[in-house]
Amino acid sequence: MTSRESIKASRRWVIKIGSALLTAGGKGLDSKAIASWTAQMVELRKQGIEIVLVSSGAVAEGMTRLGWAERPHSLHNLQAAAAVGQMGLVQAYESGFQRHGLQTAQILLGHDDISARDRYLNARGTLSTLLKLGVIPVVNENDTVVTDEIRFGDNDTLAALVANLIDADLLVILTDQNGLYEKDPRYHIDAPLIQEASALDQRLQHMASGSAGALGRGGMITKVRAAKLAARSGANTVIAGGAVERILIKIAEGGAVGTLLVSGQKPLAARKQWLAGMLQVAGTLVLDDGAVDVLRASGKSLLPVGVKAVQGDFKRGELVTCVAAAGTEIARGLVNYSAAEARMILGVSSSQIEALLGYQGEKEMIHRDNLVLL
Repeated sequence: MTSRESIKASRRWVIKIGSALLTAGGKGLDSKAIASWTAQMVELRKQGIEIVLVSSGAVAEGMTRLGWAERPHSLHNLQAAAAVGQMGLVQAYESGFQRHGLQTAQILLGHDDISARDRYLNARGTLSTLLKLGVIPVVNENDTVVTDEIRFGDNDTLAALVANLIDADLLVILTDQNGLYEKDPRYHIDAPLIQEASALDQRLQHMASGSAGALGRGGMITKVRAAKLAARSGANTVIAGGAVERILIKIAEGGAVGTLLVSGQKPLAARKQWLAGMLQVAGTLVLDDGAVDVLRASGKSLLPVGVKAVQGDFKRGELVTCVAAAGTEIARGLVNYSAAEARMILGVSSSQIEALLGYQGEKEMIHRDNLVLL
């Protein structure tokens, strides 16, 4: 099976659409293009593919609504444009998907929502729940209140982080170029398109242009870096021209469109490697013999009933080690409860969590997706 053919097996996609595509060259949102992409995503959903959409365009749409011809430099003007434009952007997607009977959800993230462990679990849980409900999450950076994303961030990077967050199989970055070229095609019309490469190939960064358009914040270099970032959780990346007719369907069919940057590892295995490589352990859970046997034999989640003791003072979402009664390390994982909460529910059935804590949290102390055996 070729790498292109393997895309057919991808069941969870993150799709990123850039500003230059969305805003029809600065003339407001391109409703015809948005209708085409939403219709294609509906087709993909019918094929059983889960989709998270990361969309640029809020600042650009806000500029159009406010009558500004050039992207402002003032931080507060940028935030104002993002706030105004977000209304139109979300409305466009909501209308497009509702025509096909699909619900959407707006998710505004900052990088801290993914890097901070407690927020990471919250964001992951919310997105996972929305996907189970058949909803299309529409993600954007929280530009209206966060300053560093506007100054330094880009939605290519955000899309890659979301791919890491939800264990996506494929990251699709739609841009105004047909893919990654060996040289900048704007200055070298004969530059060959790179059909396929490793996402970790260092030569790619030298080939990518770092320039950006008037409305966007990234360039091809940010897309190459995003592919490398997505690869750490096993997601392949396709960089392709969003204006190509039925581009998303062609990608799903394994067609030779755009540039495929291959991760080289399976998502879940890569995620486990990432967890195993984390060095800072915040605390310890001592397991009973039954829980040790279950983890070793089946790799299931760790439930509160299997925990005998809690050591350390950790927060929700931090990395803890799981040990047998004799002190042998069995596993590590991201814990769903703080140390204080874990002490209150250790040894009890998950059905008793709400009565003991006053709220219904996760039924697992550590979910199996956030747990790696050692």
